[in-house]
Amino acid sequence: MKYLITGRNGQLARAFIKTFELESVDFSAPDESKLDITNGSIVEEIVTAYKPDIIINCAAYNLVDQAEHEHEKALAVNALGPKHLAQAAARHKAILVHFGSDYVFDGMKESGLYIEKDNANPLNEYGKSKLSGEEMVREACEDVLIFRLSWVYGEGKQNFIYKLTEWANNKEYLKIACDEFSVPTHTETIVNITLKSLDAGMRGLFHLTNSGFCSRYEWATFIAKHLGIKKFIRPVSMDVFHLPARRPKFSAMSNIRLSGKLDVSIPSWEEAVESFLRERKHES
Repeated sequence: MKYLITGRNGQLARAFIKTFELESVDFSAPDESKLDITNGSIVEEIVTAYKPDIIINCAAYNLVDQAEHEHEKALAVNALGPKHLAQAAARHKAILVHFGSDYVFDGMKESGLYIEKDNANPLNEYGKSKLSGEEMVREACEDVLIFRLSWVYGEGKQNFIYKLTEWANNKEYLKIACDEFSVPTHTETIVNITLKSLDAGMRGLFHLTNSGFCSRYEWATFIAKHLGIKKFIRPVSMDVFHLPARRPKFSAMSNIRLSGKLDVSIPSWEEAVESFLRERKHES
């Protein structure tokens, strides 16, 4: 089985690469300068040359606030690029794995976690681009597996855990939103469940998160406790930050459909964060 990975410099792609290298899997992860998914000709050229059985699209535009004035760029990377990959996958009879976002939801659900059947209604340009990506991928390719993710963290500087430690080093105290809820999700969980889903022959749209949910403030205090960060963390409303992009206050998704189909128990967000922090401490 041959895998083609896009977005090699991102934390999710690096997690797949790490796993594949450890398990001696046949894969290619071209640098983003060589595999620009927004260029359909380049995508076709790479897929034709490498002939992958599975394409894992980790390329994404994740700058939520910048997307408000760079919506064309966000759409190109999050929708048009995935469409090119889906078209190439269909032509070459490959499977496409694509990753979506909890920001396709508006946070107005009255009770319970979001499930796959809930209506999407993104509040910002980033969320709109991710929803468009889902739709374009499903139109272009039947052999597709789409996972919506939330609050992703892993190795590198592109996540909340790294930012929190940086803020703690540079500020007298921290202000963290206590009214923004979702599910912290470890890249290791994403890789493991993605590969299990492929082995099971699954197709379609699923919510892939660790289990449970929390506020951004609860996540921050959990991290601080385990890292021994002594700075005061003040709970505030997300509204005080006056961010350019509106965000859903509650976008936590249920992974029950996915875990049920695979007959596996997906670790809680607390277990996953603890595991990540232990590994991080050991490596440092």
